[in-house]
Amino acid sequence: MSTSEQQQAPPGTIADYDERSNGSWVISFGAAMIPFAGFLYGHGRGMTVRVVEAVVRSPLGPAGLLLLPFATLGFEKCIYDTAQSVQGINPNMRPADRGGFPSGGADLPSFSLVPIMKWDNEKRSFIRQPIQPSI
Repeated sequence: MSTSEQQQAPPGTIADYDERSNGSWVISFGAAMIPFAGFLYGHGRGMTVRVVEAVVRSPLGPAGLLLLPFATLGFEKCIYDTAQSVQGINPNMRPADRGGFPSGGADLPSFSLVPIMKWDNEKRSFIRQPIQPSI
């Protein structure tokens, strides 16, 4: 096996590359709960019905409703990939002990809004130079 192939080998488990502190769960929690709370707020205000009506009345017509699941899955992947990148985890990295359904997100392109960051526990801040993806 060549040197480049050894560097591309996935880690055995998440613990092999996860250097987060115990408080990093707050980022994942916020990344999941803020959009969910926004959805609940909008749903309570009748936004769901307005979105469905707007899609049906659009040039796409009722067939446009078939695009809604793909759009919402894209938003979900964007939020997940961004949260992982902020925590310093490459969303395209798949450990050897993971894979298959439903963990197939690493096979798709990253929808992250920020580059992969590295957290400095001593300074309690992000390192200015983000980590570049290994792929």
